[in-house]
Amino acid sequence: MTDATPTPATEAGSTPDAPDYDAMTRDIADVPAVEVITTVAVHLLSAAAVNLGLDKPDSEHKDLDEARKLITALAGLVTASATEISSFHAAPLRDGLKSLQLAFREALIVPDEPGQGPGEKFTGPVYS
Repeated sequence: MTDATPTPATEAGSTPDAPDYDAMTRDIADVPAVEVITTVAVHLLSAAAVNLGLDKPDSEHKDLDEARKLITALAGLVTASATEISSFHAAPLRDGLKSLQLAFREALIVPDEPGQGPGEKFTGPVYS
């Protein structure tokens, strides 16, 4: 017969070698807002670029409908947060956004009218 008395490690449902996740995670309250906003913006930029097929020639991930949604979300975020994150952080995001808007316009067979492209309701018309 074996000893079935639970040890403290098994009572908690973990092993003695389990990592301390509390020590490994950064408390979200300690992250400055500008860092959260720019991180989200960079993720939106990256995802839109991949959906536009800009990640590599002959990309198999091209999806203009998804790219339109991501670019519009990015435009809303950048426009709404620009005064909060300062020009130092907002200017490169605006440049990246404009590049995506132009790339989107070039990817369309029949381009949107100026002012009707993704995010242009937030940024105004984008011309090449």
